Amino acid sequence: MLKREENERVTRTGPGTPLGRLMRAYWQPAALVSEMPADRPVKPVRLLGEDLVLFRTDDGGWALVGRFCAHRGVDLAYARHEDGGLRCLYHGWLYGPDGRCREQPAEPPHSRFAEKVRIPSYPCVERNGIVFAYLGEGDPPPFPAYDCFGAPDEYTFAFKGLWDCNWLQGLEGGIDPSHVSFLHRFIDEDPRDAYGQQFSEVVEGTGQKLSKLVGDAYRPDIEVEAAPHGLRVYALRRLTDEVRHVRITNLVFPNAFVVPFGNSKVFIQWHVPVDDEHHYWYMIFYDFAEPTDKATLLAQRLREVSLPDYRPLRNRSNNWGYDPGEQRDLTYTGMGLDINVHDQWAVESMGPIQDRTTERLGVSDRAVTANRRLLLRAIDAFEQGGAVPARPVDATDAALLTGPLAVDTVAPADGWEDAWRRREAERRARSPWAKP
Repeated sequence: MLKREENERVTRTGPGTPLGRLMRAYWQPAALVSEMPADRPVKPVRLLGEDLVLFRTDDGGWALVGRFCAHRGVDLAYARHEDGGLRCLYHGWLYGPDGRCREQPAEPPHSRFAEKVRIPSYPCVERNGIVFAYLGEGDPPPFPAYDCFGAPDEYTFAFKGLWDCNWLQGLEGGIDPSHVSFLHRFIDEDPRDAYGQQFSEVVEGTGQKLSKLVGDAYRPDIEVEAAPHGLRVYALRRLTDEVRHVRITNLVFPNAFVVPFGNSKVFIQWHVPVDDEHHYWYMIFYDFAEPTDKATLLAQRLREVSLPDYRPLRNRSNNWGYDPGEQRDLTYTGMGLDINVHDQWAVESMGPIQDRTTERLGVSDRAVTANRRLLLRAIDAFEQGGAVPARPVDATDAALLTGPLAVDTVAPADGWEDAWRRREAERRARSPWAKP
């Protein structure tokens, strides 16, 4: 458990907070490219407690600026998208992508007042369907050489969803390897096409579907080690005296994780605060073997959310669709076939901000406790001007942040450490794009 002051320290991300300053030192997802209207690519965005507006620039890039006009506080989400920026509807003040006021039509022709006016602005970069923004101080760091950024577009798929809880609850769910033995059971017993069918894939070398394998072996040995990207988490399940199931997931510091998604697929998921009681998860799914069927994946996801907010149709207001009959006869949760809803229920049901002073953690929670220690140390280090995990200082440093390796395989009980690495090397050697 955490002390109350520690729980505040790892959950509060608004401007000026210790954690807020740390998270702003990393590139954060701000929007999906696909959610930006083609006819008027302008969208209000709330990110880390700040109200902003994202818009397409004349050169094809993106700009993120403060949402309110410096003149009289009018909402720039309704501004005219013209003349290289946003023109306020009220008095015609024009703001460029850098947040500087370029024109003040009602002021005298000789006035230089506009030169003194500027609203917040933040650098933006597009990567595989997501617009990332840097809200921190100084120059932004280079992007790491993670697989999600190096994969060609045709081998990826990006999406997002809104969850009504603090960001850390969502992240901790993703780095908890023991919950899949229960929360995601029985997903393979329904023949309908559903998001999450990677749990129906037969794990190479076992002849068993993943959901049954992890459901039967519900007491994994969990090991956690430090890695350049944050943490590497091993979940080892005994299948026989000679064979282990090896599942490797990763914390990508500070607010993402990388998880195997079937035999050739992986995804990275960021948990990005809207404010302290709501957050979006952003995902880049990538396939080492085949181009992704973006249309099918998008259709699966859109069946479960309402636009434009990407709020799940199953949510607290309707008890996440809970059906006791379904729970008895079909799924472990009784909440449908979408594994995202299962995870959503788990973390939202804790409340807007989990009270970690009352929980009781065991040895199966090693990844959660390791992440909290890492996060608290990083907050302290950043406050003191020290180095923090997974934040490259230059291109050479960024090139060393690779992978992370996310594996779902079987290996001999003796020598599994070498076996999974050989399996991963073989998968990359077969891939049309992955680096060995």
